[in-house]
Amino acid sequence: MDELPGTMGTSASLALRLGQAAFSVASLLFMCLDIPFYSFTSFCLLVTVMGLVMAWSLTLAMVDAFSVIIKRPSRQPGLISLVVLGDWVLSFLSLAASCSTASVADWLIHSHRSICEGNLCTRYQFSAAMALLSWFLTFASSLFNLWILPSL
Repeated sequence: MDELPGTMGTSASLALRLGQAAFSVASLLFMCLDIPFYSFTSFCLLVTVMGLVMAWSLTLAMVDAFSVIIKRPSRQPGLISLVVLGDWVLSFLSLAASCSTASVADWLIHSHRSICEGNLCTRYQFSAAMALLSWFLTFASSLFNLWILPSL
């Protein structure tokens, strides 16, 4: 069976997982460093989801790194199904969280309130952008693994 780049156990999958983790950490840093993010529910949702994405991505990055080191990708249908399901759930959660954070940040900017002092809303927007990039990589990973699932 040919190895599809991006499927679990390949170096491309490891790069996707490390990218997901990096963007989710960046989103968390923009949201949580020295600013009160807990004022709005969508910001709390983003922090929660990005924490889950970070843990999921780092765990699967370790599995991918082990598979790359031993040069034997795991092709167990149950494991790939679990990875596809987890990726789909987390990708849609991160899409929802990033879109809601971006919309609330935009509303705060245009409402002419004093909530967004300095660069506060800009940091919220950067956090949403990093979450959206994390979503893109998570969704791509789930599609690659879904593509190979029927051939197992």
